[in-house]
Amino acid sequence: MTANQTHPRTSPAGTPLIQCRRLTKTYKKGDNTITPLQELDLDVPAGDFLALMGPSGSGKTTLLNLIAGIDRPSGGQLVIGGTDIATLSRSRLADWRSTHVGYVFQLYNLVPVLTAYENVELPLLLHSLSARERHEKVQTALQLVGIADRHDHYPRQLSGGQEQRVAIARAIVTDPTIIVGDEPTGDLDQESAQAIMDLMTRLCEDLGKTLIIVTHDAKSAAYAKRTLHLEKGRLVDSQQLATRRADRALQEA
Repeated sequence: MTANQTHPRTSPAGTPLIQCRRLTKTYKKGDNTITPLQELDLDVPAGDFLALMGPSGSGKTTLLNLIAGIDRPSGGQLVIGGTDIATLSRSRLADWRSTHVGYVFQLYNLVPVLTAYENVELPLLLHSLSARERHEKVQTALQLVGIADRHDHYPRQLSGGQEQRVAIARAIVTDPTIIVGDEPTGDLDQESAQAIMDLMTRLCEDLGKTLIIVTHDAKSAAYAKRTLHLEKGRLVDSQQLATRRADRALQEA
């Protein structure tokens, strides 16, 4: 994994890397059926940087988790790189996720008793790699995020921005096709948030990754190539969104 490398695991020419067709997620809550995602259609080309926005409960995190293979759809198709991951068994889905997806969380999710180096190495332990191969990959990832000089520090010895850099290194160390971020700047101050978004944008471009983030922050969303808005489990086009905002402004005036 080097800064000028383009990723080989993309879909055939002309085919979007990610294809959602009538993608639906439902679950039971008592006697009620909750539908956080309703028959959603979406294409994401390889190398895209997509920001998902919307109010709480709009379905954006549900969509992110489905694409990441963390959750399973209740209906529809979710084809990524030619594989309908909705049809995979739990074990095959876990294998697919460990190879193709890197996840960046709002609260970093670092293991407090492990150093930065050891946290980044964790995903590699699921793969058949020698200690030397793991070391090379971890060192490269730490260098790419600018935190190699803190490799022996524990999370408690790092700032929030540094912890998120370690988390990003952990997300890219397996050279995944897709990086997803759930509010990756949500726990950071403005300066650190800007630095993290600069970093994620550069990695997306230099490494040829497809990046999808969920955010409530318009400044973070502005880094993306595309911003999509969800409401009540459905995509809302920009014209509809502008009309709804204008209507709300009139009602509040």
